[in-house]
Amino acid sequence: MNAPSTTRQQISITALLGLVCAMVALIMAAMAVTGYRGGDLHFVTAIQNFERAAYIAVAAMAVSVIGLWRAHRLHRGLWPGLLGALLALPLVVFIANFEYAARAYPPINDISTDTEDPPTFWDVPNPVTYPGEHVAEQQRRGYPDLKPLTLSLDADQGFELALAVARDMGWAIVAENRADRQIEAVDTTWLFGFKDNVVIRLQDDVGRTRVDVRSHSRLGRIDRGANARRIQRYLRALAQRAQKPGE
Repeated sequence: MNAPSTTRQQISITALLGLVCAMVALIMAAMAVTGYRGGDLHFVTAIQNFERAAYIAVAAMAVSVIGLWRAHRLHRGLWPGLLGALLALPLVVFIANFEYAARAYPPINDISTDTEDPPTFWDVPNPVTYPGEHVAEQQRRGYPDLKPLTLSLDADQGFELALAVARDMGWAIVAENRADRQIEAVDTTWLFGFKDNVVIRLQDDVGRTRVDVRSHSRLGRIDRGANARRIQRYLRALAQRAQKPGE
């Protein structure tokens, strides 16, 4: 008569353990983000703590799934395992994407549509020079389709449109140099609030306008594809706006 009670207790402990681990992981992740944003944690420490939280979430997901499977067999006690799995899921997805991106993209953090004559940062905080051919070669292998955009507009029209789209992206505009047709901005990442520098350069191209963009992460040595995605999103938005009547 004691066996069913013992089995039910084991199921309860397994499911509750997964739930507790998931909650601990979420708390750790939240503390890493708020600690960095509040200036209490160095970014390396914050990232490491967030990664630890994500791996705890992976363990929580595994334990919760085991708890769900055992509870399902007795048709009772499903909610702790289900809640644990749901709470762990966002961090599990994060760490899966994080690890995939680290292997799928080149280990660089400075991306430009023009690797031979990249735009220069002048006015953004902590400007850096382009690192050189060793980075350019890795970029060409990793992002072979990343190229400048040519607009069927003159340079003045192109500048105004490029500036408007940069503002629409939510970037903080640092400089608007109409004489040199260059825009510098800072983009803030949504989770940790990391600051990345962006420069947009426009050049006359026989009645049309060539647009080059360079994006650089201030922190870390690799970006896991973030800068290339930022440039691609911007150029897509700019191309779409340029095709609209009246733009």
